Amino acid sequence: MIYLKTDEEIELMRVANRLVGATLAEVAKHIAPGVATLQLDKIAEEFICDHGAIPLFKGYNGFPNALCISVNEHVVHGIPGVYALKEGDVVSVDCGAKINGYCGDSAYTFEVGIVDPEVKKLLQTTKEALYEGISQAVEGKRVGDVGHAVQTYCEARGYSVVRELVGHGIGKNMHEDPEVPNYGKRGYGPLLKSGMCIAIEPMINLGTKNVKFEKDGWTVRTRDNKPSAHFEHTVAIRPGKADILSTFELIDQVFNK
Repeated sequence: MIYLKTDEEIELMRVANRLVGATLAEVAKHIAPGVATLQLDKIAEEFICDHGAIPLFKGYNGFPNALCISVNEHVVHGIPGVYALKEGDVVSVDCGAKINGYCGDSAYTFEVGIVDPEVKKLLQTTKEALYEGISQAVEGKRVGDVGHAVQTYCEARGYSVVRELVGHGIGKNMHEDPEVPNYGKRGYGPLLKSGMCIAIEPMINLGTKNVKFEKDGWTVRTRDNKPSAHFEHTVAIRPGKADILSTFELIDQVFNK
């Protein structure tokens, strides 16, 4: 069942998503060599709670933390721990928060110090692919149009698209219908209607598209151990142009100081 949101509900979702964007920016201030991923998680959880919200991921199907933190070859769903970031790492930080009964969800892959140019290009392409997907997230298009845009943009540049993990509808619950793959055919899949809210989240690999699930039951890594990148926005479907509810602007401000 796909739930269409009212304008009032979408504004409540914007509040939740803006808080997620602010949380990611707060985390960005502390990303540096030597910082443990669990330390970043604690910063995020405290920030979310201080703003009257609930960390959406913590306790979700037993997940133990407020953030999913995935470093280098880890694609998504990494569990924060004692690992200390190193110069040249890339780290995907996926964050969710719930406030006033509505959810926000966004992710950003950060560079730690100076990153290999090949990996840097992967991050840039994945971020660009997110906006290619968003350009198709308009009333009258279909879910397949979003996935097709992401897939063709990345594959044309030599990267591979993870198949086992997808974006999703979002609202009062973090995961709602429809699923939003990062691959697909134009004109296929559920029809996009004004008021639908979806999380679009390209997960793009430098090498093979194949992934492996770790024994912890959460962490997903690339099968060839090459780096992966992950960017995510929550958007509301509208006529003509998607309404991006989450934001990277606060992250940009941290790095442009």
